[in-house]
Amino acid sequence: MSMEQPRIRFLIPYFGKWPFWMPFFFQSCRYNPTVDWLFFTDCGVPPDCPPNVEIRASGYDEYCALVSARLGIDFAPSSPYKLCDLKPALGFIHADSLEGYDFWAFGDLDLVYGDLRRYFTAERLSRHDLLSTHFTRVSGHLCLLRNDRRMREAFMKVPGWRTALADPEHRAFDEKAFSKLFVKNKNWPELLRRLRRALSPTLGRCEFVEAFSTPYARIPWTDGSFDFPKQWVWREGRLRSDRDGERDFPYLHFLVWKGQPWAGMAPEQRVGPPDLAARACWSISARGFHPPQPEQG
Repeated sequence: MSMEQPRIRFLIPYFGKWPFWMPFFFQSCRYNPTVDWLFFTDCGVPPDCPPNVEIRASGYDEYCALVSARLGIDFAPSSPYKLCDLKPALGFIHADSLEGYDFWAFGDLDLVYGDLRRYFTAERLSRHDLLSTHFTRVSGHLCLLRNDRRMREAFMKVPGWRTALADPEHRAFDEKAFSKLFVKNKNWPELLRRLRRALSPTLGRCEFVEAFSTPYARIPWTDGSFDFPKQWVWREGRLRSDRDGERDFPYLHFLVWKGQPWAGMAPEQRVGPPDLAARACWSISARGFHPPQPEQG
């Protein structure tokens, strides 16, 4: 008998202008029909918005006022980049939007999803209260937390959390201070760390497993080398790389490419045919988004 799929909802505040790759992001959401996304944004509703994506209109100042009221702090940063620090608190801030959900998630926009349910199986979720896709820290670009009071309020266990979140400067609260609640002895050998986690009632309910989502970062690739994939192919909701065979990945975080080279390219160079995002298959590489083709060099 198959286990019933826990309900998952991503909470993402974003203000300014949708990045050029959002049609591809939303298409990858569409192919995860049993996962939901909720955006708080002033960017407007995208054309042909997937049914599992809700766009809740909000001005930036209006959203900051909501955060201030919910957290009891003065939250008024000049830059929306500070919103990244709120990720661990989003489940608490938006608890009223999580009724009926088993897990809530936070994440970034500089990525495309593969088959999330293939990775975050019902059995896997049943064993954990927090699931990070990095081995040594909370992954700010995608992390799942159980929708219960303990996990919605876990960020409050960070010493000085009010000061950190009220500080207008970005402090990487999610991947630093929040991580320290769950990642202990990160410099210990892997075997000892796993043993310590297994013996701890709290740490044992948290999963820190490298999903190899972020090429060209400081983390070695699947084979331990720093030889990263040159091209990724998204095909009807499945995501694979040009050097990992039939291995499926839950998502690709293209952190490096979104700067250089993409930022220095003309719009018509970094995206192929106008209807590409709506197609059943496309590739992602240093060249941008194009129909799949053999990479040179």
